Amino acid sequence: MTSIRACLITASLAVAGVAQAQTAAPTTQADDSSLTWKGITLYGIVDLGVQTDTHSAPFSDYFPAGSASLVQKNDSDSPTGLTPSNLSQSRIGISGNEPIGGDWAGVFRFETFFNPQSGDLSDALKSLAVNNGKGCSATACTQSVGVDSSVAGQLFAGAAYAGFSSPTYGSFTFGRNVTLLADGISKYDPMGAAQAFSLIGFSGTAAGGGDTEDRRLDDSIKYYAKYDWLHLGALYQFGGANGATNTGYQFQIGADYAGFSVDGYYFKKYDAISVSSLSAEQVADLQTGTCTAAKPATAYCWPISNSLSATVSDNQTYSLMASYAIPASTVKLFGGYERITFNNPTNPLPAGALTIGGYILAFTNNAAYDNQKVLEVFWAGLKFGITPDLDVMAAYYGYNQDAYATGADAGCGTTKSSGCSGSEGAASIVFDYRFSKRFDGYAGTMWSGVQNGLANGYLFTNNIATTVGVRFKF
Repeated sequence: MTSIRACLITASLAVAGVAQAQTAAPTTQADDSSLTWKGITLYGIVDLGVQTDTHSAPFSDYFPAGSASLVQKNDSDSPTGLTPSNLSQSRIGISGNEPIGGDWAGVFRFETFFNPQSGDLSDALKSLAVNNGKGCSATACTQSVGVDSSVAGQLFAGAAYAGFSSPTYGSFTFGRNVTLLADGISKYDPMGAAQAFSLIGFSGTAAGGGDTEDRRLDDSIKYYAKYDWLHLGALYQFGGANGATNTGYQFQIGADYAGFSVDGYYFKKYDAISVSSLSAEQVADLQTGTCTAAKPATAYCWPISNSLSATVSDNQTYSLMASYAIPASTVKLFGGYERITFNNPTNPLPAGALTIGGYILAFTNNAAYDNQKVLEVFWAGLKFGITPDLDVMAAYYGYNQDAYATGADAGCGTTKSSGCSGSEGAASIVFDYRFSKRFDGYAGTMWSGVQNGLANGYLFTNNIATTVGVRFKF
């Protein structure tokens, strides 16, 4: 890992001399209507709508998307209600850009994510924790929407970094960074990673290189630059301990030419974490309150309200994404492919380890992938400007999973095991109308369905989510 870290930093510095950052030059004047004062800008998004689902669990006050617009295992109802952050994550943030010499500037950004329908901080892990001990049978389920995410109630869940930026040499930021791979998903998804209308927007599997908690990485260094037609990027996450535990690194290279844009990505993550709610049996194994001498030394003492179950893996991702703006038209085409492999972790995590948001991994599975799991992700779509103020976006997304089950289930292609081969698909269409520069309204629908191994344990294997909403940006 030491050599990898050295290569990453050396590569970043080597390309810096020929790179041009996407960040505006420090001397660029802010928009007269922006909330900027002496280089400090306040910004935000409020996105709220009404959604109806043919199959979903009851909506959550905490999960960033509110609803299960993408089909989930615990879909037990057909709810209609207010849903947050359908096109864009609702947020409020502050950023800074201070010239420090030449064309260099000191920069920072802090973003808070919230759910406008409830007033709560967005907290996907809490949406899972409130389901601890609640069961689902073949005919009924008492759970509400609960899905893992990189957003876990942190005060600054979106981004929290400081660094340096230059239009000549690129940007270097330190702290909690959105990964290069996640930036690519937002850029090359025709839905812009919209949570209500995109499989790869609602699910962070693709943007997180296999596990959604890695869509954003704490304790990381990120480099990105653009020089004429060339894109370059690198990122490294420190694990805070010796060895490879909880470390990760990414590389990006891409280009623009004659309306085409293309980027390739590589991501290696050690100790990737995917969490789920505790079963009734796991809850029974936990003690609440304070441990006493009378209790056995092996007893768990972690609070149920802050504990989750986790699957741990080492993941590797290769991805290629592209777009094409058709000349003399308002049509832009998008597409992408990603191949993710999951293996048992090199450095297993013990029960009691912490994950993002301070949640406790009360139960850890470090042996889920005795056979390597391979997941392929693909998508294609378009964005068409019908008028200067009205856009339509349409897309199709898919997952293909190879069989990785062992023993009697090896090579299976049915629903009897989550390790069987399987597929998931989603198709969506959205109309977005801009009433003004900062205010727009949208309406759209997404169908999603699962088959075989990816449908294991599902009450229903499809959902249609239809959403109408408004969004205000400042």
